[in-house]
Order: sequence, then structure tokens, then C-alpha cells
Amino acid sequence: MRARPVLVLVLALLAASATVFVTAPQECTTLVAAGPAAADRAPLLWKNRDTDVLSNKVVLVKDQPHSFLGLVNAEGTAGRMVWAGLNDAGFGIANSVAYNLPAATGEQQDLEGIIMADALRTCATLADFEALLQSQKGPDFGSRANFLAIDARGGAAIFESHNHGFTRLDAMDAPERFRANTNFSRSGTTDQGAGYLRFDRETTLLQTRPAAGLSPEFVLQTLSRDVGHALERRPERAAWKTLPADTPYWVHTNYSINRPSTSAAVVIQGVKAGDDPRKATMWVILGEPVTSIAVPLWVAAGVPPEALWQGKDALLMTEAFRLKDKLRWLKTRERREYLDLTKLDNAAGTGWLPALLAVERDIFAKTTEFLQIPASPAEMAAYQKSAAERVLATLRTF
Repeated sequence: MRARPVLVLVLALLAASATVFVTAPQECTTLVAAGPAAADRAPLLWKNRDTDVLSNKVVLVKDQPHSFLGLVNAEGTAGRMVWAGLNDAGFGIANSVAYNLPAATGEQQDLEGIIMADALRTCATLADFEALLQSQKGPDFGSRANFLAIDARGGAAIFESHNHGFTRLDAMDAPERFRANTNFSRSGTTDQGAGYLRFDRETTLLQTRPAAGLSPEFVLQTLSRDVGHALERRPERAAWKTLPADTPYWVHTNYSINRPSTSAAVVIQGVKAGDDPRKATMWVILGEPVTSIAVPLWVAAGVPPEALWQGKDALLMTEAFRLKDKLRWLKTRERREYLDLTKLDNAAGTGWLPALLAVERDIFAKTTEFLQIPASPAEMAAYQKSAAERVLATLRTF
């Protein structure tokens, strides 16, 4: 496998921005599931991306041996750093930083985006990715992270990785056949790291999963958009419709799954072993999840719809920012940590979340039907474009 030009890239990144390695902690909420835990019996993975780079895009990177779709920072459209992605072999990957894994002083760090781009370019299976991790171990590897990966052979696992080693945890080895995670590793130092409150909340919500199994719809509508708290009593979503529309109801969301720092959500819905990997779907919500709607994307369809990448901020991102400003309408950083629940739902019916979720449910249902019949790349491209246009038009009505 091709070696990463780590030093050149790091120097370029440092030259471009003196803040790259001194930003706030990156805290993401994730899940990887094996086929037996999923409604369609195919593996899936999920990531809510928490970052200080709130403007994200989705790009297609054409490369050899594999082309891929990648979630990127708005200014990183070359795809050399990717924060979740899916390639043409049906291999998908995402990450969360694990703050309880070893961090060696004086060694490279924070290169997870480069590692995932290399993996999408070169890997078709979990075995390929494991070999990549093994070959790149050392002080220049630049990671302490949980990498979640699935492949078209039914593989689903977390690789808890640092500069000098990794631990592989297969989803099939867990009693539930899935593994939830935030910002700690099971192989790391106990009770260290971060994200335990989000992990506890995620674990509680997973107990409500449908008997049929996990689906992208459940993950994105229930987990990804949750603003609950593991320890505090808060009204559950069904009770929001009783809130007076003219009285703000403030909720602090720094320790929720849907957070002020959540820039996007991605579910990669894989395929069962033996199925066509072209059907593997990358569901993407650009923006804070409660302010946006998921769009289905396929590598075989080629370049994603323009609404997900064109412009300084992608059009879907722009609309999500607009709603975020309405949702978090108090200014200054501390105040922006609070959202007003009445903007999402209220007794007057003026909140946008019920309508947003209804449109998304319809997109899920229509996409399931669409994938039942073999489709050409052109038909896939037309379908995802239509879905993106519908999402954009819907967001503009709120």
C-alpha cells in the first residue's frame, strides 16, 4: 500500500492554519452494527461529527484503486482529509477521538482524516484496513482514535488505534451484535477519556430500538437528533408539542448527542455479503441534525448533488445554519450552548421538527423502494439529485 506523505501534509496544514492543532476537543458519537443487529441484515455505521469546523461538504474523490464519497471540511474539497466515507468496494469508515488511548509526547497526532482518506482509497475489506494500521504503526502514524469500519463481506468492527498499536473489536462479538461509542476506548485507561454522558444516553436510547433491528431511519431520527441528558430530567420529544410557543424553553446541550458543535451526521448502510456493493448507501445530514434532513448518496452515482458541495458553504449547510441561528438565538459561546425547544415543536404547531422528520421518513421509504430494482449510475444520480432538491426546498420553507 502507498505510504502517506505525512510530513509534507502536516507542514502544509500548519502553514495554512496555525490553529489546526490547538482547536477545541473533537467529540463524536458513533455506532457500528453487524448484519444480525440491522433491520436489513446488512452492516451499518453511524457518526455524529462534533467539531469546531461547522461548515462541511460531501465530495467524490476519483482515485485508484478505489474512488469514494467523503465528508470533508468546506475548504478541504480535495478529499485528502475525510471525516467519514464510503468507497466503490462497499467499504465504509468513520472515527471518534479516544482520549484515553496513549498520546506520546513529541509524536504526530490528529491525522485521523488523512488515515481515513488513505483507507477509503486503498481498502476493500476490514482485513485490508487492519493491514494498513499494522503497516503504518509508529511515531508518524498520528492517531488515538476509534475507527469504525464496515465492508461488503458483512464485516463490522471498531479499531481502537494509537501510534504504536490497535485493538480490533468486532460487532459480532458483542451480545447485541453492535458497539456504541463516544470518546473513549474499551482498551484504554478505565474511566478516562470523554463522552461518557453521551455514551450513557446513547445506550439508553438503543434499548428502544425496533424489534426488527437497527435502521438508518431509527439511528438518524432517534439517536442523532437527541437533545436529552443521561442524568437530568428533561421533557421527551413527544411532550414538546405541549410547550407554549411564546415562552422559550431552554435546554443545555453540550452533553447531548445533538450538540452545538455537531456539524453533520452520517450513516453508512452497507450490503449483505454477496450483494452488489454499489447499493451501499451513504446517508448524510449536513448541519446540526435537528436543523437538516438526510440525503442518500451512492459512489456509483458520481459527483454528489450540488447542494452538498457547491459554494463557500454548501446550500444545505447554509439553510441548516439559518435554522441553527433561530434555534440557538442567544449570542456568545456559552449562551449558544442552549437551544430553545419551542423552535423544534410547540403547542401552536409552529416548530419545524415534525415536518422535517416526516419528509425524511418519506425519503427513507422511497429510497428503500428505489433500491429494490437494479438502477444505472445515471438513475442513481438523478434520484439523489431529486432527494437533495426536495430537502433544500423543504428547509427553505421553515
